[in-house]
Amino acid sequence: SKKTTTSIYSTVDPSVVTKKEYQDICGVDFDDRALTDRLKKTAYLYPKHVEVIEDFEPLVNKMVDDILLETGEKAWQPQDYLPDLAADDWLQQTKDLREAAEGVPDEVFVVLVGDMVTEEALPTYQTLLNTFEGCDDPIGTTDSAWARWSRGWTSEENRHGDLLNKYLYLSGKTDMRAIEVTIQHLITSGFNPGARKDPYRGFLYTSFQERATKISHGNVGKVAKEYGAKDLQRICAKIAGDEGRHEKAYQSFCTEILKRDPDGLLMEFGDMMRGQIVMPAELMTDGKDAQLYENFSAVAQRLGVYTAIDYAEIIQHLVDHWKLGDLTGLSPEAEKEQEYICRLPQRYKKLAERSMNKKKDDEVELQSFSWIFDRKA
Repeated sequence: SKKTTTSIYSTVDPSVVTKKEYQDICGVDFDDRALTDRLKKTAYLYPKHVEVIEDFEPLVNKMVDDILLETGEKAWQPQDYLPDLAADDWLQQTKDLREAAEGVPDEVFVVLVGDMVTEEALPTYQTLLNTFEGCDDPIGTTDSAWARWSRGWTSEENRHGDLLNKYLYLSGKTDMRAIEVTIQHLITSGFNPGARKDPYRGFLYTSFQERATKISHGNVGKVAKEYGAKDLQRICAKIAGDEGRHEKAYQSFCTEILKRDPDGLLMEFGDMMRGQIVMPAELMTDGKDAQLYENFSAVAQRLGVYTAIDYAEIIQHLVDHWKLGDLTGLSPEAEKEQEYICRLPQRYKKLAERSMNKKKDDEVELQSFSWIFDRKA
């Protein structure tokens, strides 16, 4: 018999279940346009948190317009900061880049590679962003403010890994295959920031992490400039600028949550800080060095690119930015978390200073990195 063509045929046989019967059972139409509505019928794990973030969706629309740059010609692109291989003087441009890179020590390149590998795991981060309840993009082209933010943020972040990857390739100082293996391993391994699908926890994490990446990229650029690599300094500064804008957006989201549910955000913040903030690349491996992330982090710490002091100062920045110490009218449980969080930066700073002073006294054991052809750093 001839098949009936309808919007529901691919899943529901209309000769058995009519569209009206499906509506009566599920409460919504069964077609692509109604997918978002159907998902809203599903119970959330954090219904109050979803209600809160939906309440300030107009602000998110403003963030998309004011924080995210326009795409296309008005947005910067990686090629703006790299030799133009289609130009008549492409060879000289490339030689200039390589000569500048030659003076940069291996330690700086190890940190630059680690930062680039972290950026290249962007598919994992967008996947996680879409797990935050109420902030997802269920059909891939959802026109909600949160879905537009997710896609816009991803499109901007995508430039970072592209630019650093091409710079490293043109520099000739790194083993690109070893780096590519590391990237593939990291994306395969995934990453769990402890957000648990909760938008509060998700935005607390991104508020911290965007600032951390801004600091790291900015400091790599400063060190590169000291060794004469002004082109690398420009690259790192541009990427750090993006991270700074994104940091402001995520911190603004948390500010709005605090206006509506201070108890809820403080409870989640305190819980997250007891477990510490997990770094996105902690599962990185090149297939050879099981301690690759720890070794990379140790180099970054010695260079002063990203240290335990920075970790403590980021917490202090968030406490000050959100004026957490000034919050009143809290529940007894939230007041305890408020006190814990506000005391945390100084506690961490003391521990960090003690740890860093001890490491200065210890003899540094250099490690070989496949990223730099097994040279030690």
